[in-house]
Amino acid sequence: MNYQSLTKASVHQVSIKILIDSREKNPFTFTGYDVDPEPAMLPVGDYSLPGFEDRVALERKSLNDLISCLMNSNRERFEKELVKGRAYDLFMVVVEASLADVSRGRYRSEMKAHAALQSLLAFQVRYRLSIIWAGNRAGAEYMTFWTLAKYLRELEERFKQATKAQEKAA
Repeated sequence: MNYQSLTKASVHQVSIKILIDSREKNPFTFTGYDVDPEPAMLPVGDYSLPGFEDRVALERKSLNDLISCLMNSNRERFEKELVKGRAYDLFMVVVEASLADVSRGRYRSEMKAHAALQSLLAFQVRYRLSIIWAGNRAGAEYMTFWTLAKYLRELEERFKQATKAQEKAA
């Protein structure tokens, strides 16, 4: 999928401020998106929204980083992050690779593909974790932007419904 063409065709509909964790080593630039990026010290994840830092977070992972998080002391640190994320309304890991990349072992690690996939499946069940296999970096940036935009849209709709219910009750 060509995410660049999707970006240019559709992003002008939404303008949002996105918080980017100040510890993020390779942050998205959101070039071509109507985004006001702002660095922040996020409690969980790499991307969130102002005022909702304790409710929504997306964790970006390259494939090598993801596989590294499944091994040794990195696994313990990653699972602590997943425990925190489980309490959020929306927490997901957005991977700059495809599931096929994992199954074919297209990463720099001795970890067997089957073991990596089994760990990821266990995390999905144990932590109610959503993993987005975005295919590549552009896809991950697209999914991050639009997931946060859709979350904001849902909040707006819920607020409208609550306001109408309050007006009817008054």
